[in-house]
Amino acid sequence: MVKDVIEVKAVNGDTHLGGVDFNNRMVSHFAAEFERKHHKDISNNPRALSRLKTACERAKRMLSSASETFINIESLFDGTDFSSTITRARFEKMNLDLFEDCMASVEKCLKDAKMDKVDIHDIVLVGGSTRIPKVQELLQDLFHGKQLCKNISPDEAVAYGAAFHAAALTNACLGKNKDTVLVDVCPLSLGIEVYDGGMLVVIPRNTTIPTKMTRNDLTFVVDYQTRCTIQVYEGEMPIAKDNNFLGEFSIEGIPPAPAGVAKFIDSFEIDANGILTVTTELVGSNNSNQITITNHSGRLSKEEIDRMVKEAEDYRAQDEERKKAIEAKNALESYIHQARRCGRRVQTKAARIKLKNTIETTVQWLEWNDLLRDAGKFEEKMKELKSMCESVMAETHHQGSDTAVKHEIIEISD
Repeated sequence: MVKDVIEVKAVNGDTHLGGVDFNNRMVSHFAAEFERKHHKDISNNPRALSRLKTACERAKRMLSSASETFINIESLFDGTDFSSTITRARFEKMNLDLFEDCMASVEKCLKDAKMDKVDIHDIVLVGGSTRIPKVQELLQDLFHGKQLCKNISPDEAVAYGAAFHAAALTNACLGKNKDTVLVDVCPLSLGIEVYDGGMLVVIPRNTTIPTKMTRNDLTFVVDYQTRCTIQVYEGEMPIAKDNNFLGEFSIEGIPPAPAGVAKFIDSFEIDANGILTVTTELVGSNNSNQITITNHSGRLSKEEIDRMVKEAEDYRAQDEERKKAIEAKNALESYIHQARRCGRRVQTKAARIKLKNTIETTVQWLEWNDLLRDAGKFEEKMKELKSMCESVMAETHHQGSDTAVKHEIIEISD
């Protein structure tokens, strides 16, 4: 925050982690105790579990200010009463791994914001679970003993922020807040699907909004296409279809031309209201089209955003392997096109047939292994094809063919 400008640097969280999870640990603990004492299992009785959950929620709140509390439920199950006590130390022990997961989210947020702990001026507690003493202790330890800001009610902090943001968007801010500006960030990466199925990111996650970003290096990889379809996604997965699909649009009437000739400019713009406009234009013409995506048209909720970010972290290694396999497959396909072009320049019939058969065998192998996710297999096939090309070109060279053809086959890359 600088003067009247509040800028969001990064957003992180785990919607599958919160107060309910702490309650469930207590419920499991007391359900096991009830079965041990009375030889009765309440795990399949919704009414008994509901009453126990209510009692556990009350006990959890009490432990934020007391070192010990009790629960007392009349006729919990099958006419049997249940009463027990729980200490704060016991509660903290049974939930310690969950508390540590909370700290992991804080550290990820710092990493996304490219900030160090010493750069943080104030730590504001938001949400009822931040009242838990152990959460506060771990948070304070994480920031090397820095005092936590407790001047605002954790239950009301989100409401204050939401009210202010709504007022700012509708120009309803009054008094000393009228000149305050809130700069938010894009919670998920935004991009398009490219020809190999990958996700081409145009606006990276945690980019401040409003913003506009452009890619001007887009082109066709197939000859003589007359139509371009743009599919827009949001998410962190390297494969586009693993992300959230937002919408698509097309540009028609593109003059037929070889691959790489037609050039496109792709622009992504997000305004202060979070509305996304994607525009694609064919360079050198007035041919363009666009799509506008609001927060209500296919966009993810905060819970879904947090889930997708967590899944991207969990499957990062697996996704990297898939990405490498796709890149290796694309390299092989590109080399096949180059080999075909150069094969037409081979002067001896026997050499041309030999090269053509090798290329067609490789193409057939690609068709059979279209879903293969092993980069090594594609690289191995590439080496086999290169070896054959070098052999054919060596024979051609021996017979006096142009040596420049050999250089082109081996060295050219897209």
